[in-house]
Amino acid sequence: MNCGASGMDKALKIDDTIELQAGTIAESSTELSECLPDLDISGLEEMQNTETSPEIQDAILSEPARDVRIYDWRWNQNPVSITYEVMGEGLPILLLPALSTISTREEMRPLAEKLSAKYQVYFLDWVGFGESDRPNVKYEPKMFRMMLRSFVEETFNAPIVVMAAGHAAGYVMDLVTDDPKPWSWVVLFAPTWRGPLPSMMGDTKRKFYNVIHELVRSPILGQFLYALNTTKFFLKFMMKRHVYANPANITSEKIRSKWQVTKGKGKRLASAAFVTGALDPVKSSEGWLSYFQPIQVPVLMVIGEQMPPKSRGEDEVVAHFSGVQVARTPGSLSLHEEYTDEVFAEIAPFLEKYLSKKPENHKPKNLDY
Repeated sequence: MNCGASGMDKALKIDDTIELQAGTIAESSTELSECLPDLDISGLEEMQNTETSPEIQDAILSEPARDVRIYDWRWNQNPVSITYEVMGEGLPILLLPALSTISTREEMRPLAEKLSAKYQVYFLDWVGFGESDRPNVKYEPKMFRMMLRSFVEETFNAPIVVMAAGHAAGYVMDLVTDDPKPWSWVVLFAPTWRGPLPSMMGDTKRKFYNVIHELVRSPILGQFLYALNTTKFFLKFMMKRHVYANPANITSEKIRSKWQVTKGKGKRLASAAFVTGALDPVKSSEGWLSYFQPIQVPVLMVIGEQMPPKSRGEDEVVAHFSGVQVARTPGSLSLHEEYTDEVFAEIAPFLEKYLSKKPENHKPKNLDY
């Protein structure tokens, strides 16, 4: 049995339902134990003579196969694999997760599942985050702009609807003035532009934040500092303070899953850049407000009632600009994940009204995988 992990580095498109035969489970248990010696598989042999109930069989068959794909990108002549997922059929919508230590495309999955009933939804992991490659390079705004621009240009053949959370908002708005325009309509969930350290300590200490950034990037000290800031205790504190609005939603399972997101080779690199403000798309409030003056495309901004005061205050200013529509829901910076039903209820009428006017011949470019 091949125990190597190289196959985990590439995402697969799964088209067929895989039926597990109980007899083969027992035969594979010995090999499995060799690869995963700490895993208790003592109960697997008992499954050999156990019949699967019709209800369980129906549940397995009804579980949709995940269409996970790889976008092959290059940065500074080096290959970089970007993992993304496609769900549903219809006009395309691109969902962009926030840039944070605990953010991946999984935070967009509940919303993607709702949208995929009528639309074809694309949602990805940013370079350096989630299951995308994490090269040992300098993570900076132009890297993320180029990644997003390249992905959109090579995937879609007409302007699309894009929905972005947190820091992703700035990169979406950066491309608004491109020709041809990549977006037909923009939805922003609790948008931010300032990283955690600048938010807490102000925008005037950028040189100090750069020093911290380089320390966390260093091989030994950096790994130690990153480990201190990704303990379950610290993650729970951070999630309670400004990520989730309802403490009851910060369960042990939620903390465990977010903690797992922080683990892996190179995970600290992009995370450190975000925390220290190195991924801030602009460096001042004036720069942020300029995205919306004048506004180039229709924008719907979803503001969370429990957002951090500084972020919410700037969003409320934008909410008064001409051309910006506003929806308010419960939630903080992860309102799209925590209050998916409420968010969907707010955006669905706008989306249906807007896309009902769009042509039906919008097809993605990369149809062959």
